[in-house]
Amino acid sequence: MKKDPLLQFAGIIPARYASARFPGKPLVLIGNKPMIQRVYEQARKTLDIVWVATDDKRIFDAVSDFGGKAIMTSPNHLSGTDRCAEAVTKINSETAKKIDIVINIQGDEPFIDPEQINLVMKCFTDKTVELATLVRKVEPGEDVFNPNQPKVILNSEGDAIYFSRAAIPFIRDTEKTEWSRNHVFYKHIGLYAYRSETLKKITLLARSLLEISESLEQNRWIENGYRIRTAVTTWESISIDTPDDLEKAKLRLEHFY
Repeated sequence: MKKDPLLQFAGIIPARYASARFPGKPLVLIGNKPMIQRVYEQARKTLDIVWVATDDKRIFDAVSDFGGKAIMTSPNHLSGTDRCAEAVTKINSETAKKIDIVINIQGDEPFIDPEQINLVMKCFTDKTVELATLVRKVEPGEDVFNPNQPKVILNSEGDAIYFSRAAIPFIRDTEKTEWSRNHVFYKHIGLYAYRSETLKKITLLARSLLEISESLEQNRWIENGYRIRTAVTTWESISIDTPDDLEKAKLRLEHFY
């Protein structure tokens, strides 16, 4: 992708050690490298500036050991978005360089495709775009009812209208097993990008009713009038949330890298 020379993009990878289902997962080995290094190296294939934002000295040291850049942030953040906001302020202060667009890259996706990062960056060729994310079309016959896989409705401009853990929209007069064959559903892919000034503003917003109901922070932004531009990807990375996911990732390793 041809990058806008007037915009400075930076990838920030939020990474915390504590995890109820998988403590210390950023440091688990995939092949001969910790997972956080795999994510970092994939991001560096398309971004000149990449930082890991963490609350744990062990992760900070691991990133430094493989030659990456890391910055310490508060352990009290409730989301990766909040951690990114603190990190970008500290990075600006430390480097004296302005970051225009922040790409929030999930720290548990070692197989993220650099082209996905390019897709979300391309959204900002439209100067009115403040926030962007990725979606994937659900394939016919695919399950749309898994609450752990948020769905999203788009308007005619490609902006997100609403995010839900439910299958939306409701397809009337159709058996549920046929819903994904009779309508194009979109699944949310959790890669975000924000203009730096917008990132600061959205982290100051109080939690909203729809956000609390769905446990999806994107709805807070929409409720407060922010538009979220989407780009469609055909690739879905593997998120490593449990030790079982790690074993699947190890099997995939030899076919990916």
